Amino acid sequence: MDFYYSPRGSGCRTVIMVAKALGLELNKKLVNTMDGDQLKPEFVKLNPQHTIPTLVDNGFSIWESRAIVVYLIEQYAKDDSLFPKDPKEQALVNQRLYFDMGTLYESFAKYYYPLFRTGKPGTDEDFKKIESSFEYLNIFLEGQDYVAGDHLTVADIAILSSVSTFDIFDFDLSKYPNVARWYANAKKVTPGWDENWNGLLELKAVFDARLSAAKQ
Repeated sequence: MDFYYSPRGSGCRTVIMVAKALGLELNKKLVNTMDGDQLKPEFVKLNPQHTIPTLVDNGFSIWESRAIVVYLIEQYAKDDSLFPKDPKEQALVNQRLYFDMGTLYESFAKYYYPLFRTGKPGTDEDFKKIESSFEYLNIFLEGQDYVAGDHLTVADIAILSSVSTFDIFDFDLSKYPNVARWYANAKKVTPGWDENWNGLLELKAVFDARLSAAKQ
């Protein structure tokens, strides 16, 4: 299956880790968004929204990272541990996935994305939304080793991708002890962590280069 991605993207890294957990080989096709690869007609034909990650599996094209990983699990997983079939357990996993998309990573985007464009972060109010997101996550993890249930699920992997992105930008996780504890464990038990971290190092290098250029 063809996987159109950038190693720096959080969603892309989520898919890579889930594929690793499933023992799947991805035919990785690098998309350089800075050069406009995502706007080429052949890519737009696969994904009219021209976003990454995009997966093409035997002619079936799907995008949005959380949709991709659920598809991969339901299509290829040997069991339902990563995405439970029990309606209540599955609902909890889905809630965490939507929290990751609409609250946690959204707060990262609002505050940190401006750094790439202008060299300056978002507003103080934007930073407060980050703090409240981590406060919620800290509550979710009270007395829990995993974000949705008693074992590793796709929700842990998606949130790990997001939290590690905050980590590379030196966000202080120590203020949220349950998150810090979960994060330390998640790095150890999640397949593909090393590739996730390597992608983050690339992201940090790009950011540092842009920040340096902006100061000149």
